[in-house]
Amino acid sequence: VQLQASGGGMMQPGGSLRLSCAASGRTSSSYSMSWFRQAPGKEREFVAGISWRNGDTYHADSVKGRFTISSDKAKNTVYLQMNSLKPDDTARYYCALSLSGWPVSDQLSRYRYWGQGTLVTVSS
Repeated sequence: VQLQASGGGMMQPGGSLRLSCAASGRTSSSYSMSWFRQAPGKEREFVAGISWRNGDTYHADSVKGRFTISSDKAKNTVYLQMNSLKPDDTARYYCALSLSGWPVSDQLSRYRYWGQGTLVTVSS
């Protein structure tokens, strides 16, 4: 399985960005995909995840109400719509795939496949 993330860039505080992550290879309808992020000097943290099995979504408290994860099964793609961006959202964002479809985990160790990451910078 290969994951290709895109959509990062620079944005002013309060702005919006949408990240995309396309999965290819031996994919399955029984997995989950999530977004993690890692800021300079900090540990990688869970942002949001979605179950391909039943469509359940989960968002970290730090992004609830601002970020939304969604998916397009036909395209094997997940999206992260990021609104009301803050400087604290600056990080490299990684998409990841877990062979466990449900429940969606926020633990890095549960994810077998990782994309290369896309940089998001929020600054005025």
